[in-house]
Amino acid sequence: MNQNYNILLVDDDDDIIEFLQYNLKKEGFNVRSCYNGFDALQEVEDFTPHLILLDVMMPEMDGIELCEKLRKIPKLNRAIIAFLTARGEDYSQIAGFEAGADDYITKPIKPKLLVSRVNALLKRSHSQSDIEKGNEKIIEYKEILIDKEQYTLFVAGNIKTIPKKEFEMLFLLMSQPGKVFSREQIYQKVWGTDVIVGDRTIDVHIRKLREIIGDDKIQTIKGIGYKFVG
Repeated sequence: MNQNYNILLVDDDDDIIEFLQYNLKKEGFNVRSCYNGFDALQEVEDFTPHLILLDVMMPEMDGIELCEKLRKIPKLNRAIIAFLTARGEDYSQIAGFEAGADDYITKPIKPKLLVSRVNALLKRSHSQSDIEKGNEKIIEYKEILIDKEQYTLFVAGNIKTIPKKEFEMLFLLMSQPGKVFSREQIYQKVWGTDVIVGDRTIDVHIRKLREIIGDDKIQTIKGIGYKFVG
């Protein structure tokens, strides 16, 4: 099954690329590699990755800038972007999530753990979504319309492009307006039980959603979680 998944690696370190290629190809993934952001942008013109593993620290164009550019490419709307980097500081993680990343993996990482994380991300993203409410694919509430089948969001008639995780969070919250979703429920529904994310990840995505749909649309319930109030 893994040969059906395309993975793009972007890192300026030969040893890291060799390590990733060997372990991922051994599992049957279709892997391509680039050593800088400019080559990556050219690569995706004829290669549509399901997952992009991206280093933060690269010359000329760093991973944050590249991630922002990749998120503006329509055909990559459903692609998962995960930073694989030695930088573990909070500010670096927050910058990555703000740029549109879905996950953040700190290296060095053991081969088995790498493969496990990759499988978990792909399985979660491409399996039958469990955040849909019955067979409902489109939710409209006042001036906001979110279409899961077409993967589009309209706010006051204007189409908005947002990262996959923010899209799924908003769909989840809008599926039951007024219902309070705990942080644990959001983690489980959007990231799954096999993926570990930092405590501030949800906060970053909620803040970015508020910038797009309005500060008053998502209410924080202190100590519990969030709800969509429209």
